[in-house]
Amino acid sequence: MLLAILLASCSRPPTLDLLTAGGEGPPTLVLLHGFGSSADEWMPFTKTIQWPLPGRFVFPQAPGLTEPPAGPVGGRAWWPLNLRASIAPGGTWPDLSGTRPEGLKPAADAVAALLEQLSNSPGGPAVLGGFSQGAMVASEVAFRSEARLSALVLLSGTPVDEETWRRGYRNRPALPIFIAHGRNDPVLPFTGSERMQAELAAAGNRVTWVPFEGGHEIPVEVVGALNRFLRTVRPSF
Repeated sequence: MLLAILLASCSRPPTLDLLTAGGEGPPTLVLLHGFGSSADEWMPFTKTIQWPLPGRFVFPQAPGLTEPPAGPVGGRAWWPLNLRASIAPGGTWPDLSGTRPEGLKPAADAVAALLEQLSNSPGGPAVLGGFSQGAMVASEVAFRSEARLSALVLLSGTPVDEETWRRGYRNRPALPIFIAHGRNDPVLPFTGSERMQAELAAAGNRVTWVPFEGGHEIPVEVVGALNRFLRTVRPSF
């Protein structure tokens, strides 16, 4: 019996530390930060993302820590990430589409557990989004779990374990999805997001595709487009 209890406790996803802002919700907007960043990097966006009261912002903190040369001292990570190792000989950008990082599922499980908790308090499905590595985790949740979602927001991400994700695209019929990526992104390839948005649209999802002339960032024009997108999905809150 003791062994069964220990095994069950080991299988539970970790509880994520959270930063919150806004009202008590619903609705709830959950945003996952990128590799080497932290939850508090989202706080300025509470002033620019137009989230209606009593809407709540929830910013989970990734459980891992980064250190040079992979990332800054004290940065956070959803799983250890070595982009240089994913660049093919003669290539320019990393290609994660055929990889299955060991830490991806535990990170996604922790976020899915958070979404289940939020669906009870403050209630209702959440809008889930992320930037860079956070967008990869959000995609894993969307396409490999049954977590309740009102919409999905992917900012400067890239496909990971793409064949498996593709099988999940049709499991989210008519899910509103916002995807933005800079054409001059020096970190993650623009072509990955471009391909993903086309395949999601072909699978029947409601995709808003926002390519922009910029790098690995969230510029003002993307925030403006995101605000317009969020207004279109408010009836589902």
